[in-house]
Amino acid sequence: MFTLNRGLVITLALLFSLILATTIVACGAESLPETTSSEPAMESPAVSSVPAPAQRAPAPASSSSSAGAQSSQPPPSGPYPTAVPNAASAPASQAIPDSVVEREVPVEVVKEVDVMKAVPESAGPQGPAGAAGPAGAAGASGPPSGGATATASPSTTKNSSGSNQSQPGATTFQDYQRLPMVAAVEDSVSTFSLDTDRTSYRLALNWAREGFVVEPDSVRAEEWINAFNYNYSLPYRDSEFAITTEVFRHPLYGNEHLVRLAFQAPSLREDSLPLNVTLVLDASGSMAEGNRVDIARTAAESIRQSLGSQDRIAVVHFSETVLNGLTVEHRDPDDRDVQRSINRLQPGGATNVQAGLDLGVQLANQARWERPNAYHYVILMSDGVANVDATNPFAILESAADYNHKNPLRVVTIGVGIENYNDYLLEQLAQHGNGWYRYLDDTKQAKAIFSRDNWLSLAIPFADQTRAQVTWNPDLVRSWRIVGYENRVTADELFTQDRKEFAEIPSGAATTVFYELELTNRVGERPADTAKLGEVELRWVEPITGESREQYAIVSGRWRQDFGSLDDPLLKLGALVALSADRYSSLPYAGSPGSHNVGWELSTLFDWLQPLQRDLGQLAAYSDFSFLLDHISRNIPVEVPQPRDSGYSP
Repeated sequence: MFTLNRGLVITLALLFSLILATTIVACGAESLPETTSSEPAMESPAVSSVPAPAQRAPAPASSSSSAGAQSSQPPPSGPYPTAVPNAASAPASQAIPDSVVEREVPVEVVKEVDVMKAVPESAGPQGPAGAAGPAGAAGASGPPSGGATATASPSTTKNSSGSNQSQPGATTFQDYQRLPMVAAVEDSVSTFSLDTDRTSYRLALNWAREGFVVEPDSVRAEEWINAFNYNYSLPYRDSEFAITTEVFRHPLYGNEHLVRLAFQAPSLREDSLPLNVTLVLDASGSMAEGNRVDIARTAAESIRQSLGSQDRIAVVHFSETVLNGLTVEHRDPDDRDVQRSINRLQPGGATNVQAGLDLGVQLANQARWERPNAYHYVILMSDGVANVDATNPFAILESAADYNHKNPLRVVTIGVGIENYNDYLLEQLAQHGNGWYRYLDDTKQAKAIFSRDNWLSLAIPFADQTRAQVTWNPDLVRSWRIVGYENRVTADELFTQDRKEFAEIPSGAATTVFYELELTNRVGERPADTAKLGEVELRWVEPITGESREQYAIVSGRWRQDFGSLDDPLLKLGALVALSADRYSSLPYAGSPGSHNVGWELSTLFDWLQPLQRDLGQLAAYSDFSFLLDHISRNIPVEVPQPRDSGYSP
């Protein structure tokens, strides 16, 4: 018994000693200092600081007050000053990330997503007027420096959510460099050509409807902005523009502001001059894709039907050469040969745009000589895929040169198709051919655009060679940046020159321009809510007389008003369209520098858009843009990894 009790005691003693020792070790570990070695600690593996894409937040409540939660903020990106989001006007649904905020001001990254950067052919005639700063030297030939022609080959990419999304193959766009913020003390003058094109928006909308990832290079912000009708008031006199300005806080960054400039041309419905129209129809094999021929034929027939008895029309068909059997010289619009030629448009063969435009310009020049008191239009309908003779737009224009600047031929381009489409060629032909550029995605749209009322408005030019120059007040404006217009910006010293590449503005058309501004502290020292931030001068040439005209206006507005408190829903819509297009166009691909920042910005802009449904929901334009903005924010292009080298020779 004694032995058993003794063994039990020993066992209990050992167990107690073990428990006590464990407790002492644990307590000692807690009392140790954080660093017990003089050697540096090992670095932990790098972890990406980019958070996963946020889910779509609910739309912000519409409010006219300044109360609201602070908006979410993107992660740091770029070497530019921090911009604090506007807590008073930001959507309440956005959460604040843990990361410190820095506003990413545009710095272009060369695009490498599924595209080949092709060096353009040597330019023919004078190219774009050039730009101050990164957009190119004044008077540079061919495309502005800093941009590259991107040709997308047939491919499949992945969007930011990982699902497969295809992009159309063999599409060609110009990769224009976005313009940076400019310090007003160093350069206070901004000069640009006006623009009324809206093809970039129609292309993006068509791509999105077909389920494609929108190519960022295809996005020209000014063409998205000008695709919408903002219901501007017409000018008091038919001899000038109505110029209006607005100033308000930035919807994304509270210490920045947006300025809107609007230029509204008068509506000149009763013009006495007749029209000479020359249709140049692409009958090449690529036009067989989809319904391109049907669209082109419908548009051509709509134009013919919209013309009056005093107007004249000619028709040219081309494939690898001009199809002489279908050529009709200028005749009455109801002439049977004209109708028969349009109806016989059929695809086949290669594409010689140069040959078609050469003959079209020749016929138009002949009609101008016979009927000088008329407006003269050469209308090219094509997918732009030139592959015979000259394929560069400037070389084509040089071949079909027009040197009569007082009574010019106006080259209008009408694009059709998705895949196998050259946007760059068509856009440049119109810009430097004294005309305009439109895109048609179906026959219904072709009939609408070229209905009699709409076509007659487009066909009556109010102003030629139209450009604007804004001079900012450095005392009040610290820095400025124009949104879009990269290929319309020109050197300041060219402003006083009447140049062909400056825009034609049709009767009743409007051009809208947005600027991003950082204001100085001196603005806040002023008691007035309205500040005069600068001046704008507008110059143009009257189409009939050839006389140069100019007009001035003050750039001012209520700089204290928050975006959320703006009364005009169309003003809000325009700002959201401008910023969405501008931000998306900066993307090379998801995961590239700044891509998360862009994703946050697009998501926030989408949240701002939703309350506008109350006022604009009945408009097809609102519904279309809401769909498109949601599409591009959810389908940011992703760089597709290239297969590794196998080590074998090809």
